[in-house]
Amino acid sequence: MSTIDKPDRLGPDRLDMPRIGLADPREADERRSWLADYFNPVEAVDTAAPVSDEVKYTTCYMCACRCGIKVHIKDGDIRFIEGNKRHPVNRGVICGKGSAGIMTQHSPAKLRKPLLRVGERGKGEFREIEWEEALGMVADRLTRIRQTDPRKLAFFTGRDQSQSLTGFWAAQFGTPNFAAHGGFCSVNMAAAGMYTMGGAFWEFGEPDWERTRYFLMFGVAEDHDSNPIKIGLAHLKNHGAKFVSVNPVKTGYSAIADEWIGITPGTDGLFVMALIHELIKAERIDLEFLVRYTNATWLVVQNPGGADDGLFARDESGAPLAWDKDKQSAVDARDTGFSPSLVGEVTLPDGRRAVPVFHTIAARYLEPEYAPEAVAGKCGIDAATIRRIAAEIAHTAFEEPLVIDQPWTDWAGYRHEKMVGRPVAMHAMRGISAHSNGFQTCRAIHVLQILLGTIDVPGGWRYKSPYPRQTPPGPKPAGKLEQIQPGKPLPGVPLGYPMGPEDLLVHPDGKPVRIDKAYSWDAPIAAHGLMQMVITNAWKGDPYPIDTLFMYMANMAWNSSMNTKSVMEMLTDRDPATGEYKIPFFVYADAYASETVAFADLVLPDTTYLERWDCISLLDRPIGGAEGPGDSIRQPVIKPNRDVRPFQDVLIDLGARLGLPAFTKPDGTAKFPGGYPDYIVNHERKPGIGPLAGFRGEDGKSVGKGAPNPRQLEMYIENQCFWKHELPLEQQYFKHSNKAYLDSAVAMGLLDTPEPIIMQLYVEPLQKFRLAAEGHGAVQPPADKRERVRKHFDPLPIWYAPLEEQATETATYPLHAITQRPMPMYHSWGTQNAWLRQIYARNRLYVNRRTGEGLGLADDDWAWVTSPHGRIKVQVKLMEGTSTNTVWTWNAIGKRRGAWALKTDAPEGNQGFLLNHLISEVLPGTGDGTPNADPITGQAAWYDVMVRIEKAAPEEFGETSPMFDPQPLPPNVQPAPDTLRYGALFRAERRRNRP
Repeated sequence: MSTIDKPDRLGPDRLDMPRIGLADPREADERRSWLADYFNPVEAVDTAAPVSDEVKYTTCYMCACRCGIKVHIKDGDIRFIEGNKRHPVNRGVICGKGSAGIMTQHSPAKLRKPLLRVGERGKGEFREIEWEEALGMVADRLTRIRQTDPRKLAFFTGRDQSQSLTGFWAAQFGTPNFAAHGGFCSVNMAAAGMYTMGGAFWEFGEPDWERTRYFLMFGVAEDHDSNPIKIGLAHLKNHGAKFVSVNPVKTGYSAIADEWIGITPGTDGLFVMALIHELIKAERIDLEFLVRYTNATWLVVQNPGGADDGLFARDESGAPLAWDKDKQSAVDARDTGFSPSLVGEVTLPDGRRAVPVFHTIAARYLEPEYAPEAVAGKCGIDAATIRRIAAEIAHTAFEEPLVIDQPWTDWAGYRHEKMVGRPVAMHAMRGISAHSNGFQTCRAIHVLQILLGTIDVPGGWRYKSPYPRQTPPGPKPAGKLEQIQPGKPLPGVPLGYPMGPEDLLVHPDGKPVRIDKAYSWDAPIAAHGLMQMVITNAWKGDPYPIDTLFMYMANMAWNSSMNTKSVMEMLTDRDPATGEYKIPFFVYADAYASETVAFADLVLPDTTYLERWDCISLLDRPIGGAEGPGDSIRQPVIKPNRDVRPFQDVLIDLGARLGLPAFTKPDGTAKFPGGYPDYIVNHERKPGIGPLAGFRGEDGKSVGKGAPNPRQLEMYIENQCFWKHELPLEQQYFKHSNKAYLDSAVAMGLLDTPEPIIMQLYVEPLQKFRLAAEGHGAVQPPADKRERVRKHFDPLPIWYAPLEEQATETATYPLHAITQRPMPMYHSWGTQNAWLRQIYARNRLYVNRRTGEGLGLADDDWAWVTSPHGRIKVQVKLMEGTSTNTVWTWNAIGKRRGAWALKTDAPEGNQGFLLNHLISEVLPGTGDGTPNADPITGQAAWYDVMVRIEKAAPEEFGETSPMFDPQPLPPNVQPAPDTLRYGALFRAERRRNRP
């Protein structure tokens, strides 16, 4: 017999094997030897085999992208999930999270029935009750609150994607104490954009992926907008655009960037201002864009110490003034046909001095403190790199303009024969917003874009319809003291955009009206509220005690609190004088046995996203793109096998039980007896405007605006559960000034008037707050808040070191600590998923290799990480792709033992950890409970914490710290099996049916 070679040398053209009297193994399959089959198996795959007996379309909920999915169902269960190729968000792309939705649906952690606490709060001891008892209990309590003081209800929701309903419900109840997760997610991003240009990053806008030639990305981790960004980055790569990622950590998107800038956390704004310095100095500014579309020409009063200092000069009608160089006189800045001045001091007819906005910009950013050499050390970027990037941006913008042969007419009636753009685009997310200087940093990025003329132009950053809105768009927040009346709704919505101190929700003495102190002098422009402060303030009774805390899908007893241990203690703390809990009653709604469930008095079990109706609405967080508005629905694709109800149905039911006007008919009966789908179809926020913009009107042919359509949901299902309106090319760019677009936006109900959106390089409302801090106006901050407001409310972007960093002894705590979310995980949900857990079942603290080795650390060592607020023990991993002064980890991997139906020996609970234990929701050194947050918006400053690292002793290796007692499972929630299988029955059936 011949010798058999090693298997790795065998192939179809060479098989040295025993002949044993058979034909050559390279001949027909039926004559192959068993040994040839062994080394070269031939597997027959039936690519047309049926995998399901039914397919339903819906919208994914495994992250915030809201991708379209096709769910294959067999025998009433989910067989397979794939992307919907027609859907405008993902175009068929599906990520690991989306396809693994099967295992989130099959999670053992699903709650099964309403639960009432029977033991001590926090012990997780409950008994099951019926829905009627649960809803009656809530309704009785809330009725009493509403009839006495609606503020005693604090209603806060997490990443629920139904805030147009929850916020409206809170307003109908009459409480100002409502917000969602945005205050600790991205309110800096939203507010900065809306006050600057009527749009923002993330859900409000996107790069022109197919046309941009230079792309700058700031602080974006892999979990945000992941499928659209992946699709977009593929376009960039395919057409040769340059991609620069500015991020302290080189993972995910940064790893495929053409250039990674490992910036020092919290210094992005300083870096951007250095770019602005270089561009202005080189005169690489789009002056025509500034004159046409921004307030660059508006005159700013120069009257130091006066009540009008820094405000716009206006005529008797209130119109802003500009200076006509030819006539040497002040004119209405919104007029056309005059020769505007961009620089130089002028004297107004009343004798006051004024300068144009652009003059203030040039005067500030040409200062030496913004030169590359001055900022390089703080940013961790050498000056030559800063100058080079500025030069590359300028070259792309001004030497490589992008032209589309499409005529369009602007709001003033001027016809443009072509659409001309500067092909430079930018995007930013939590790496910017989660710092206490994030609002001004994000403003700086927008100002950079505007100076280059790259807003809603070919190749630039584009508004995602229904944006742009006016700057800011309104409404103002409702909830002034006189607007809160027992038994009555608020006259508006609890969240909005203040235009000045007169719009704050404060008592005459400056005391906050809201429990989270949003729209007070702690956070005047808290457009999304301060969810991270609710439990702390309610526990303190500051500014007043509450009666009931009502939360939905907000894991505040674990990864959604800035200091997890202290929040758990607050939820269980009792008043020593009465023996009662300081937060008297806590109602929590969720689909899963999260860490927070154990701290509730009453648990309302929710459905999963595959078991309910949902509405991704233009009134809330739409799925529109730059080519036109869009929205979508979720439909139930399977039936729950538990006694659970969709939270939206529960809220509508409670609205009827409480007699809230919008949820009851004049005779007192329920207005939406069919629950949330009934509400989606028939509710009108104002005439013709409802939760869904597609298929409106009785015949379903109206776009955006029209009477309710009784077949609306059916028509969405027929269209694969989404609606998208495609704008003609004439309307797809320059939306802020495009007459055809503005007119169509009014017709669709997206805008109230066809007025142009004027981009605000200089934000006057910020100056109004600063003037109040200087002693002007009827509404002024208390003495202890004046300097905080005066310093930070600059109408032009400024940079200051993160507030906690300023209050920390950096010689003792020299390292910045930040978190990111991995692409396969999102919030707490991912690590209950049996498939996704196989990717990340634990996390490590990643340390720059040179830094770690200098501390005596090696891979897999255990170390103590200490901040001024706490100490944790973690396992370390060294890497090159992080800044030398930065440590980081994946967020929300660590779990409390026993939560989410994980076994008590699961790695998530024993080796996984949270940085939250190192952070405080209160700014250190203030002594008055000032939020550890952006002083303008109240955005939680998750990324400001400073730490030190010390190697743990060998006997301390093996387990994370702090460690908490295991959390018991709720009634009838079974622990996960040793092996959680999916598809075994399908395989068994396939074997049985095999011929």
